[in-house]
Amino acid sequence: MLERKIKLLIVDDSILFRETLAKFFINDNVIEVVGKASDPYEARDKIVELHPDVLTLDVEMPKMNGIQFLKKLIPQCPIPTVIVSSAPIMAFDALDAGAVDYVKKPMIKTPKDMEAFAADLRGKVITASQAKVIQKKNPTAASMENALSQSSIAKNKDTIIAIGASTGGTDALQTVLTALPANIPPIVIVQHMPPGFTKMFADRLNRICAVEIREAKDGDRLRTGLALIAPGDFHMSLHKDTQGYFVKIDTGEKVSSHRPSVDYLFNTVAKVAGKNAIGVILTGMGSDGADGMVKMKNQGAYTIGQDKETCVVYGMPMTAYMRGGVTIQAPLDKISSMICKRL
Repeated sequence: MLERKIKLLIVDDSILFRETLAKFFINDNVIEVVGKASDPYEARDKIVELHPDVLTLDVEMPKMNGIQFLKKLIPQCPIPTVIVSSAPIMAFDALDAGAVDYVKKPMIKTPKDMEAFAADLRGKVITASQAKVIQKKNPTAASMENALSQSSIAKNKDTIIAIGASTGGTDALQTVLTALPANIPPIVIVQHMPPGFTKMFADRLNRICAVEIREAKDGDRLRTGLALIAPGDFHMSLHKDTQGYFVKIDTGEKVSSHRPSVDYLFNTVAKVAGKNAIGVILTGMGSDGADGMVKMKNQGAYTIGQDKETCVVYGMPMTAYMRGGVTIQAPLDKISSMICKRL
């Protein structure tokens, strides 16, 4: 139980949005809206006055946009921030600037639309209150150079790498993937992310990685140097036939409260790839992926969990470790080299 309510500051240039959102938290037993701000300058003053635990921040605002504000705020005052944006590309820029999480601002047509949005945001605010705001380095150039110089190829052509992540995972995945060589065995990835964001995220990574990275489509075949990311709101599973590995995409029930679910993917990897798999579980709240990683390890897979010190939220890796699913824990910047050494 929380000892006190989470103090939330809402930053958005729409007065209607601010007031409507604040009403949803009036009787909340976990979150208290301590203030509202219409732009970053007002937000700065409210932060000094109210000492909020978490911010929700719009990106497109007058005077200064949310990304510029975060770049100034985080180095001086690292408050966990949840981005509320209707533009996915802007949300990724904000994550690069230090935001912890994001939620898509909906088209509000009915009260139920707002209720669903507020419930989603509520969960992200609670997660953000427990997150570690990590000052981001920009490892891309060095990582790419390292990736291009790597030459480790799996001797076993049936090797596959499966990765799961949630809160803080966009940065964590970038750190791991930019440091992997173009001839790495195939990779399957679940990052908890809403529809519309996953393709943009995959395209963004594809521009900066030696590995080819795409949003997965049903029936996609895997090959050396290709990473597939499960599309938002769809499960991804691994399969194999005489031609090799391929994935299926479906809209089944949520697993471990998620779709896509890391457990859903890892369970199929354990069954299909067994000892030929390498499993990696990165930063994230909750337990999704823990049971699947236990199954992978029991089938002989080598499994890596991100360590507490480098996680934004040490939830999923901790649960996987506590349940016995992690072969070894490692800091984020060592995981890619550990994968290559294992190969």
